[in-house]
Amino acid sequence: MMNIMQHFPIIAVMSLFLGAFLVEIFGRKNKIVRNMITMVFVAISFLCIIALIKPVFLDGEVISYWLGNWEPVNGYAIGIGYEVDALSLFFAILVVLTFTLSTIYSFRYMERDDHLGHYYTLFLMLSGGVLGLVLTGDIFNMYVMVEIMTFAAVALTAFRNYKKGALESAFKYLVIGSVGSGFTLTGICLVYMQCHTLNMAQLSSILANHLTPTTILALALIFIGFGVKSFMVPFHTPAADAYATAPSSISMVFSGMVNKAGVYGMIRLMFVVFMMMDKTTMQILLTAFGTITMFVGVTMALAQHDFKRLLAFHSISQIGYVLAACGLGTALGVSGGLFHAMNHTLFKGLLFLCAGAVYYATGTTNLDKLGGLSKRMPKTAVCFLIGAFSISGLPPFNGFASKWMIYQAAWGKGIETNNFFYVFVTIVAVVVSVMTLASFIKVTQAVFFGQPSEKCVNAKEVPLSMRIPMWIMSVLCILAGIFYNFVNANLLTPATNAVFNASNYIDRMMGAGYAEAAGVTAATVEPAKLSYWDPILWLILFVIILAAVCIVILTGKRTRGEVLVNKTEAVDGKYATFFGGEKSEHSHVSGSDLFWGFKKNWGGYFKFMQGMHSGDVNDYSLYTVIASAVIIIVIFIFIH
Repeated sequence: MMNIMQHFPIIAVMSLFLGAFLVEIFGRKNKIVRNMITMVFVAISFLCIIALIKPVFLDGEVISYWLGNWEPVNGYAIGIGYEVDALSLFFAILVVLTFTLSTIYSFRYMERDDHLGHYYTLFLMLSGGVLGLVLTGDIFNMYVMVEIMTFAAVALTAFRNYKKGALESAFKYLVIGSVGSGFTLTGICLVYMQCHTLNMAQLSSILANHLTPTTILALALIFIGFGVKSFMVPFHTPAADAYATAPSSISMVFSGMVNKAGVYGMIRLMFVVFMMMDKTTMQILLTAFGTITMFVGVTMALAQHDFKRLLAFHSISQIGYVLAACGLGTALGVSGGLFHAMNHTLFKGLLFLCAGAVYYATGTTNLDKLGGLSKRMPKTAVCFLIGAFSISGLPPFNGFASKWMIYQAAWGKGIETNNFFYVFVTIVAVVVSVMTLASFIKVTQAVFFGQPSEKCVNAKEVPLSMRIPMWIMSVLCILAGIFYNFVNANLLTPATNAVFNASNYIDRMMGAGYAEAAGVTAATVEPAKLSYWDPILWLILFVIILAAVCIVILTGKRTRGEVLVNKTEAVDGKYATFFGGEKSEHSHVSGSDLFWGFKKNWGGYFKFMQGMHSGDVNDYSLYTVIASAVIIIVIFIFIH
């Protein structure tokens, strides 16, 4: 049985590429043929990955496959190998779940568009690229999959080229993505020059005891490359535009699996291949970038007027949680990061599908033109609320469980190491969660409550095939939050063990005893324990929420009676609670009124951020280069 299953990883990847080829040939004009080909090959890939759950997660196997049967010769890998351990499979499950649900959703959501043969070809290429990236055991093959993923994503971003900004967004994605790819390829070339192999298992055994200035530079370049792919600040700038202009079925894929490919690459290479995450410098560097990412993402979301663009910045913010947690370098931190990566796939995918449903029903995602949809789209409204509660970290939804695990991991590391930096990270993470909740309360009001706007008067519920993926993700958001112990025991613990135990990964590809001979010893990681009954953390959470409420109240008092309608007519104090900087036409809180007082009092910060998000790709490229230089310098100074 295992001999059959070792073929499943390559079948899962190649079926998607074969499906893309067949769709382009036979499905360009016939809708039924096109949809059948897409669904069949997506289903094959999905089933192949799901079939690996028992041997990998439950039985602890590591599955390997050598393309063309090119196995190692005299202890050296010369062929391309695919290797599936619990970490690979964890991300592969997220990938196949995302593109399977997106496929079902696309059949009706995309029916009004033209050239759908090209759409499904690119969609399958994107899916195959991401899945190949997380399953491959060859670092250059990983780069090839990154390139397939990037160029398919660029084309899908520009697919609705009649929309304002679509082509510009695609160009920004292409430029910044190419810069990231260039760093990654250069780093891989340096590694190959030093180690004369591209197999990640063998690289892990070599790099464990052979750190040179060249390999340190390669580490920095690869860190930057996958930081770009995960949309880590300041490499995040193309993400907001791409998520906003791409079809929602693709925005879901971007958020659910494309940025996870960057996260997976960082975890696999930093923890397993280079084994550098036991060093304080790397831990602080990744945690700091993650913390900045979560804060910048959520504050930028507060300034948005477009539903999807707001979700895009929240997606960036939530990836910050994942990076910060993994940067802690502890079992609890990595488990929390992986858990939040899974939960982010679920609740952010759900929210983008809800945004797509709103666009399908109304023709707009402009928050100023929406309102009152809960009466006309009640099923979509319920799904949106589940997603909003989940991303905001409210119990018993999944976002609370993973965020609480991250709080505990950061707080515990701060106390254990007597380092206030990690305590500060905990505080920022809680503040960002509170701001996320406040943001979605306002968005819910602007989109689903109040009086229906002109755009929403004739809106109706979306077709069943669009609602089914939303229902599935809603149920998963609830189940993952309630049965977090089951998730922890059966998914997170095996994946975390794979992160910290490189010896199994090495021996499965290179032969038993290879890791020990190279000085890589087996490690056993205690399962991460999640406790909801930490009185100190609860006290911190209460104090921060209380402080946030006080700030909101004070902000409201400062702006009350000062607000202008159409910049000329003063708002009566009686109504100042309900109106912001512009006159509301159909709801008490419209899109333009989102945190008007907050943005007024934080005017300096938002003016600075507006300047940073200039929309100029030259500026974005400059940020990437400057940040890359800083990362390289820091790593060279502090890593020995």
